[in-house]
Amino acid sequence: MKKKIGFIGLGQMGRWMALNLLKGDFDITVFDISKDAMAFLTAKGAKKAESPAELARQTDWIFLSLPNSNVAEQVVFGQEGILCGSKKNQILVDLGTSNYMWTKEFSDRLKENGICFSDAPVTGMEDRAKQASLTIMFGGDKEILKEISPAFDKIGNEVVHMGDVGSGQLSKMINNVLFNVHLAALAEVLPMAAELGLEPEKVAQVINTGSGQSFASKVFIPKILDNCFDHGYPMKHAYKDMVNVCEISSHEKIPIPVVYAAFSTYQTALKSGYGEEDKGSMIKIFEKLLKIKFRGKKN
Repeated sequence: MKKKIGFIGLGQMGRWMALNLLKGDFDITVFDISKDAMAFLTAKGAKKAESPAELARQTDWIFLSLPNSNVAEQVVFGQEGILCGSKKNQILVDLGTSNYMWTKEFSDRLKENGICFSDAPVTGMEDRAKQASLTIMFGGDKEILKEISPAFDKIGNEVVHMGDVGSGQLSKMINNVLFNVHLAALAEVLPMAAELGLEPEKVAQVINTGSGQSFASKVFIPKILDNCFDHGYPMKHAYKDMVNVCEISSHEKIPIPVVYAAFSTYQTALKSGYGEEDKGSMIKIFEKLLKIKFRGKKN
């Protein structure tokens, strides 16, 4: 019998994951506070729920793709939240990026209410969400993973069982933090190269074909050269990963000095008003300091 899937959170990543599940011939019911986001999916054949509680009543599995832990908390435990309509042993999966320590506590509370919870954050950015080629980091019971794997097959091409609940979020945070550290380093070094007389386009060629390359350099250096800072997730939303890793570092007394330096760069960029732009805009704070720009000749 065809499984009934509920999907809550139809933003930059969620809408494409929900659409790919719909294309995968699942029975999909969606909910989002954005009417436009709901209309996009219902026009493709998804059913619409008026609340998370109604969605829970109509479905077997529920997937969340929400901005942060606070929103997930409200969607599950708030007025007309999932708990108001959930069934015993209903499966709930968090595909978003949530706080690691909160996830562990959240799972315990859901278990007390008869819900089977797993965390399964994704990585790959919007393009891979569209292409159903995301990497999924699963934290939870392997039997649940086995049961819901047909759904994962429709949204990603790499599923890694990281361990117990929370390990998916921990893995996603580590991945994102490394990405942020790479960007913070680029933000410092690229303006210095321009200040000392190197041509930005030639520097970009050397980095992205040499040992200094990274996923961050390959994605963002071409955008910086083109003076494009609206690519991907706004920096103010992605900031949560840096907050989370520093919270864990403090709680567990684990030194991460390079990460803290990148955290300072990130905070400076946010305080400078670049929160609506992508992470590549971290470069602007050092460009402003040196009174120079790292751009292509056409810009």
